[in-house]
Amino acid sequence: MCGCMHSAQDQTLHLEGEPESSAAPTSMLAPKKMPKSISISKQLASIKALGKGSDLEKAIATAALIFRNSSDAEGKLEKATAKNLLQTQFRNFTEGQETKPKFKDLLSELDEHIENKLDFEDFMILLLSITVMSDLLQTIWNVKMMK
Repeated sequence: MCGCMHSAQDQTLHLEGEPESSAAPTSMLAPKKMPKSISISKQLASIKALGKGSDLEKAIATAALIFRNSSDAEGKLEKATAKNLLQTQFRNFTEGQETKPKFKDLLSELDEHIENKLDFEDFMILLLSITVMSDLLQTIWNVKMMK
């Protein structure tokens, strides 16, 4: 940041009503109180237009919120963060794909992406591309729809 001892997060804590730290310096190793993030489900519930939204609308809104919660102030996602999201939030779709040429090509394209960051459109295309090639999609197609 600016070389200051306090981060923007510290300022956020102060603005949220946390007592200002005393004049005595604190250890850099001392645990700091982190602002609690609001769960995706609560964020979705706060969007009135989705109150009676379809499952598909809620699914896309969930992807958008996960992207926004992970992106920087410019609304961009670092490549490393995108890969981490794939491993943590999209693991069931990526499992078993590591050795497949199409998946390797997709990750190579991500690595070779000119910018070091992805916008929302690029992120969604990445998710959809992985979904289409995943083994899980075949399992989804085989789910019974009727009794």
